[in-house]
Amino acid sequence: MSTRSADAGTRRPPVDEPRVREAVRTILTGIGENPDREGLRATPDRVGRAWSHLASGYSEDPLATLRGALFEEECNEMVMVREIELYSLCEHHLLPFFGKCHIAYLPAGRIVGLSKLARLVEIYARRLQVQERLTAEIAHALEEALSPHGVGVVIEAQHLCMMMRGVEKQGSVAVTSCMLGAFRDDPKTRAEFMELVGRKHSL
Repeated sequence: MSTRSADAGTRRPPVDEPRVREAVRTILTGIGENPDREGLRATPDRVGRAWSHLASGYSEDPLATLRGALFEEECNEMVMVREIELYSLCEHHLLPFFGKCHIAYLPAGRIVGLSKLARLVEIYARRLQVQERLTAEIAHALEEALSPHGVGVVIEAQHLCMMMRGVEKQGSVAVTSCMLGAFRDDPKTRAEFMELVGRKHSL
């Protein structure tokens, strides 16, 4: 089993809110603010609660989530969920990045509840991330849980670390992909997936 696969199901304790609150007070002091003034007095508590949500993916097991909704089904066609909203935090600057995730797989006798694909994205996104790793983690977790003929994942996201600081380029979109099995080896399968990713809404 690869390191990536072995790590897919790991879980960590919930966020330590008291330590987060203490750290926020230190940051406020460090930037020259007074953490005891009226507008900031409750900020450490608010941030502590917010981080319990934003980092909740560390205490959840993505493989257990998928395996809890597997069904035996002879389906030979591509299964795809497009435009799954994602919000995550870049581990380099702790600034948000956000966008859409597109997931597809070719079943090999088993399928998974569609909502679990969105849940899988959410679990990994609620950890400190880089977009490249996030894309691969989603794909490899699905491969490990389902053993399908192939998996394809594409993420399109905008990064506030590029928009608010640094190069300050607005509107730029980072695109990452991870293709496994037939999506990597069969050009027709990959082309079909990419065509569906690019298709406009028809609903």
